[in-house]
Amino acid sequence: MSSQSQINSIEDIFDSSLNLEETHFKEGYNEGYSQGLMSGKEEAEQTGLRMGFEIGEELGFYRGCVDVWNSAIRVEPTQFSTRLKETIKKMEDLIEKYPVLDPEDERVNEIMDSLRLKFRVIRAGLGVKLEYDGYPKPKDIEF
Repeated sequence: MSSQSQINSIEDIFDSSLNLEETHFKEGYNEGYSQGLMSGKEEAEQTGLRMGFEIGEELGFYRGCVDVWNSAIRVEPTQFSTRLKETIKKMEDLIEKYPVLDPEDERVNEIMDSLRLKFRVIRAGLGVKLEYDGYPKPKDIEF
């Protein structure tokens, strides 16, 4: 074996030893990235399901209130002021306008804020203590 090939062989051994750390770093990074991507997708899915359920539940509550108020208006129309009837109609329109199938619609927060405000106005106009408390959280449940 020539001295040049021995030098090249020794350099190859050192190069592979020096590149070992970089190789392990790249492998670790790629593995961590893949696992983080999977974990992030799972967490995002669970968060999306939870948030979707909570919004749907709140919309359902408001829909139920509007239906009850509209039934009461049909039975005793004189018990509701014109302004209150208009606010109930506006609330009903907002519920219908809510983009249930497009949660990324930019109007989602604006519509929910308007619904909550109109609900408070109607509640005050009727003089009733009615609140949407949301789904009970685990800490709120007692056995």
